[in-house]
Amino acid sequence: MNKGIILATLMLATALTTTSASAGTSGEAIFKAKCASCHPDGGNIINAQKPLKGLKDTKKILSQIRKGGGGMPVFDSKAISDADAKQLAAYIIKTFKK
Repeated sequence: MNKGIILATLMLATALTTTSASAGTSGEAIFKAKCASCHPDGGNIINAQKPLKGLKDTKKILSQIRKGGGGMPVFDSKAISDADAKQLAAYIIKTFKK
């Protein structure tokens, strides 16, 4: 078999594997990328009276992600997919228990 074809096949397989792996982003990674700057350690630098700590309602978290408000930007489904938003909400609930 031609070395060029083998190399191209390996490069394609690597690219496909990398794409598939990045499609399954963790809630923690999403939090670090989109939320941590305003919510360090589950706090809230805009409104200290409304930290993430103790949140338990997935629907309320998802609503806040989508609607924003109170200084928080809107994160539509282009910014954070529905699946990623659910992972993010689960991460927040699990990580920032009171």
